[in-house]
Amino acid sequence: MTSGRAQLLRDMVRIRVVEETLADYYRDEQQMRTPTHFSIGQEATAVGVCAATTSQDLVFTAHRSHAPYLAKGGDLKAMVAELYGKQAGCAHGRGGSIHLVDRAAGFGGSAAILGEMIPVAVGAAWAFARSGRPRAVATFFGDGATEEGVFAESLNLASVHRVPVVFVCENNLYSISSPIGARQPAGSTIQDRAEAAGVTAARVDGNDVFAVYEAAQRALRHCREGNGPYLLELATYRWREHVGPGFDHGQDHGYRPVGETEAWMARCPIVRATEILREQHPDIDRTVAEWSAQYGDEIQRAVVYAKEQPFPDADALLDGAYHPVPR
Repeated sequence: MTSGRAQLLRDMVRIRVVEETLADYYRDEQQMRTPTHFSIGQEATAVGVCAATTSQDLVFTAHRSHAPYLAKGGDLKAMVAELYGKQAGCAHGRGGSIHLVDRAAGFGGSAAILGEMIPVAVGAAWAFARSGRPRAVATFFGDGATEEGVFAESLNLASVHRVPVVFVCENNLYSISSPIGARQPAGSTIQDRAEAAGVTAARVDGNDVFAVYEAAQRALRHCREGNGPYLLELATYRWREHVGPGFDHGQDHGYRPVGETEAWMARCPIVRATEILREQHPDIDRTVAEWSAQYGDEIQRAVVYAKEQPFPDADALLDGAYHPVPR
């Protein structure tokens, strides 16, 4: 099965299997000594946007970075080794889950500070614009980052200079444990704020991978044609806790109602895409099961590889931290 729509589903299945497996290892073994922010339940946002990019486009993300990294073509073995803090990791074991990078795949980097990579992405896109190259940049962040001053500043600069950047807001309704209704004015949207800055924007069902892909194609084409920045507000929902492998709804945690979480789980992007494709591909359920087994084997091999790799040498601890001082 090689259709474009089937590939979107396949990519989501891969990310889901990888992250659920890593969450189990993280919880049970306690060998990954790095904060992890899983995108389980949000796979459609990363897959839909990254599938619309070209090899010449760049992607930057915030702390919830695994899904965009893999969707953009990042090296799985290097990512897993990074989570284990090994020298073979994509950041040589120095960054962990929230500092992934794969320049060869066009994944420019991720960072932990809220909103940190938004201006970095704008700067990279501005460089593309000044060079005259028809390239674009996409930067992922959550709804909480839109309350940072750097978000408004980046929107303004990108709008003034017609920078080819797509701002991708994965609006999952919570900033850690704080619901969006307690943080942002009633009746307002992130799309509204972008448009107020002169940025073209759209709100999309972030759990519909096909809708996300089509919207991302429009947004990236808008940018590459020199029409300035674009913002996509993608409505989605993380299934796991803000950081870590567990769950954060119900009596033990309480800030996310069980009914709310169950309703969003019923809108699983993988299940929805599978149902849409079933009419055209009657054997899609068997195919998804085969993909799950295939990627289960792949992530298990990546974990074995990561565990076999050495930790960074202490003598090289500061390598890359400081530019050599001329003598």
